[in-house]
Amino acid sequence: MRRAKRALPLVAVVLALGVPLSGCGSESGSRGGDVSTGQESGAGSGKEKGMDMQEAAEESDALLDAVLAGIDPEVQWAHGPTTTRACGVTRRRTVMTIVSPERRQTFLDRAETFWRKNDYRIKAVNKDEKFPAVYAVTRSGFGVSVSFRGKGQAFLEADSPCVKKSEVAAPASEPNGPAYEGVYPLPRPNVRSDFWSGEGG
Repeated sequence: MRRAKRALPLVAVVLALGVPLSGCGSESGSRGGDVSTGQESGAGSGKEKGMDMQEAAEESDALLDAVLAGIDPEVQWAHGPTTTRACGVTRRRTVMTIVSPERRQTFLDRAETFWRKNDYRIKAVNKDEKFPAVYAVTRSGFGVSVSFRGKGQAFLEADSPCVKKSEVAAPASEPNGPAYEGVYPLPRPNVRSDFWSGEGG
């Protein structure tokens, strides 16, 4: 019993740090696990279907576009860095809208609701007061997540399953605010919203 109690805070710390619950393994300092390559849900890997990294990146962009469109009211976002691994790719979006502590769970709930409606499988929900997050996986084995990190900034990520190696182009979708091209790290949230930046549940 004592050993089990010690394990729970470790899980919370791992989730709070935003470690994804998807991907095809980590390499060159990239993050990733192997728990959602699609095999659990009966889906084959992207490699088995002939998908390459560029196609996986485009699919990841579409997944992120969709969940952002499902979060109402709209938030301003910018592209985060793209990470490639030995056989996978991760796309990222950084939310520039200020989401108050009182609204963070609402933000996550709307992402989770969107994913459930679209038959994503919810892998984990972290209810940490400071760093809450929700993680899901699509039928085709793409892992997606929304998490809050430093200064309450929201981040969205999409991790592909294992796919064929290829070159990966920059995202084609245009941010709905400043692009911050060549800027890293991106600024902290700096856009106020009557809803997201306010108080209340």
